[in-house]
Amino acid sequence: MTQLTMKHLRYFEALARHRHFGRAAEASAISQPALSLQIKELEELLGAPLVERGPRQIRLTSLGEDFALRARDVLRSVDELASLARASTGPLAGRLRLGIIPTIAPYFLPQLIRRLSHHFPDLELRPREAVTQRLVRDLAEGRLDLALVALPVSEPSLIEHPLFDEEFLLVRPMAESALPVPRLEDLAAMPLLLLEEGHCFRDQAIAACKLPRAPAGEIMEGSSLSTLVQMVGAGIGVTLIPEMAASVEVRSAPVTLQRLPAPRPGRTIGLVWRRTNPLSDRLADLARLLHAPDAMPQPAQIS
Repeated sequence: MTQLTMKHLRYFEALARHRHFGRAAEASAISQPALSLQIKELEELLGAPLVERGPRQIRLTSLGEDFALRARDVLRSVDELASLARASTGPLAGRLRLGIIPTIAPYFLPQLIRRLSHHFPDLELRPREAVTQRLVRDLAEGRLDLALVALPVSEPSLIEHPLFDEEFLLVRPMAESALPVPRLEDLAAMPLLLLEEGHCFRDQAIAACKLPRAPAGEIMEGSSLSTLVQMVGAGIGVTLIPEMAASVEVRSAPVTLQRLPAPRPGRTIGLVWRRTNPLSDRLADLARLLHAPDAMPQPAQIS
């Protein structure tokens, strides 16, 4: 067992996470044959199979499931040891793995990178875009250091630090620009375009506007705000977008923006990280830096 290495653990954890040799190899930046060889070597060291290999997919054996959990614990502890050393040596430096949701990433990430690069020149930021559920899981399993999401996440193991609030804006076809702004309760009967299941912005928009879980007027789901805005421009319906997205998404579509009546729906954006992260105090300092007035997204210009 003395031959067991961290490389074995990292490769097997990637396979357990992706449940696919090709995707696990890609995530690990090695070839598929090399990954397969490492997993076979690990099984030989343990004297028992970890994986059931099928023609199209793999399954973990009972031992494999238990081993994957323990491997994640070991890998997270090793990463936290590295973070502990970094926490005692001055300003934030080295690799920082940041998760960010798709309805924030295109609009706020460039500004965030510039600000962090200025204040922490030795910081190596590694952004990863994914939906909230995936980011929270990756935080819990030690694959991320912090995440930029819509709050609250309501996960007891995570610290939440609010940064700013923003409104949701109504996007309508340009031909409807002179029409009165609808009441929130009227949106349920309109042809409302929403992001597909899994995006927290979809749930926030439905909840904030007091819509049923499956609005009667809904006719399309999209994977991005860009798609929804373009469809509005084509006259198919209306949609909601976060205010930070307005200047980017509406400039190439024949649409008009409107602020909804009070109480205006919106969301709170903030950072979350594990309570046990040795860098917790430094991450709180980083959050306070991003909370400064000059770090906030600019309000949308509504004509």
